Amino acid sequence: MHYIAYSATEQGVAVAQSIRRAVELIRRSAEHPLTLTEAGEVLGVHKSTALRILQTLEAARFVRRTGTGTYVLGSGLIELAELALGSMDLRQFAANHLRQLQRQTGHTVHLAQLTGDEIIYIDKVDSPAFDAVKLPSRIGRAVSIYASAVGKVILSYLSREERDQRYTGTTLADRDSLEVALVQVREQGWAVDNGEHDAYVMCVAAPIRDSRGRVVAAVSITAIEVIATLDQLMEKLPLVLDKANLISHELGYTAPAPAEGPAT
Repeated sequence: MHYIAYSATEQGVAVAQSIRRAVELIRRSAEHPLTLTEAGEVLGVHKSTALRILQTLEAARFVRRTGTGTYVLGSGLIELAELALGSMDLRQFAANHLRQLQRQTGHTVHLAQLTGDEIIYIDKVDSPAFDAVKLPSRIGRAVSIYASAVGKVILSYLSREERDQRYTGTTLADRDSLEVALVQVREQGWAVDNGEHDAYVMCVAAPIRDSRGRVVAAVSITAIEVIATLDQLMEKLPLVLDKANLISHELGYTAPAPAEGPAT
C-alpha cells in the first residue's frame, strides 16, 4: 500500500482553497437562492464536493437549505455581524464608566455580554493597587454561567425556555435550586458570587439593558477575599448599580417612570 505525503505548504494551500470556496458560496447565497448545480459550477468542482461544503456551512447556520432544495444566507452570519457590532458599541459606550467605577471602588471591574449560548468577558479594568494579584479572567474568555455574578444576572432575565437551553450538564435538582436563586436575583436587580467559582474570589454584578429594555450584559466589581470580603464589596453596590444604569442609558434605555401611589 502506498501513502501520499503532503507538505505543510500543500496542506496550507488546500485549506486556503476550501476557505475561499466557502466564502464564495456564502456570498452567492446572499445574492440569490443557490442551487447545488450552480454551486458546483461557481466553484468549478463536482456537485458532491459543493454539497459537502454547503452542508458544513449549513451546520454552522451560515447558509440555510430551503424547501425547494436551494441554499440561501443563514441566520448565523447575521447573528455574528450583530454581535460584533453590539460588542463594539457596548465597549465604546461603557469604557469611561468602567474606568470611573474602578477608580471609585478600587476593585477590578468586568463587563460581560451574552454572546450566543455563552457569556463572554468583553472588557476588564484591573485594579492598579494590587499588581501582585491578577485575577484569572481574560477578555474574550467565557464566564461560568451558573457560578458567576455576571452570569447569574444575565441568566435571570432570560425566559425559562432560553435558560433551559443553557442548563447542560446540570441535574434537575441543580436546576430547581438555581431557578430559585435566579428569581431572587431578578427581584433584587443584582447578583453576587460568594466564592462559588473560585473559593477566594468575591464579586457583585448588576444588569445592563439595551434600548428595548432587554438585559444584554452585566457589569461587576471583583476582588479576592483577602483584599475585600463580600460584605465590603456589597457596600459598593450602589456605585455598581449607578454605572450599570448609566451604561444602559448610553445604549438608549429609558427606565420606566415609577408608578404613582393612590391619591390621598
